[in-house]
Amino acid sequence: MCIGVPMRVIECDGARAVCEGQGERRTIDMMLVGRQAPGTWVLVFLDAAREVVSAEHAALVGQALDALGLAMTGSTALDHLFPDLAGREPELPPHLKEQLAKTTSRGDPQ
Repeated sequence: MCIGVPMRVIECDGARAVCEGQGERRTIDMMLVGRQAPGTWVLVFLDAAREVVSAEHAALVGQALDALGLAMTGSTALDHLFPDLAGREPELPPHLKEQLAKTTSRGDPQ
């Protein structure tokens, strides 16, 4: 499994770009996403940009990576990194709600 790291383009020459993210600056292969303007956010896998993303999406991925790092140290204080999830009951996605309703209506055990 690969984890995409959000990085911001600093300068781009077309095939390669200098990007910053997660506290480091690296030269990134841009062949899959093409030339990008400085300030553009990309998800980087193994030093190759694979997807152009919004600043908001980049921030969410960065927060998830921060949470992973904290969890690996044993911390459970992660709610501030997931404000959209904290303080509410978990919900099934619509396709699973639909499957549960079908199972329940047939009388299948849950």
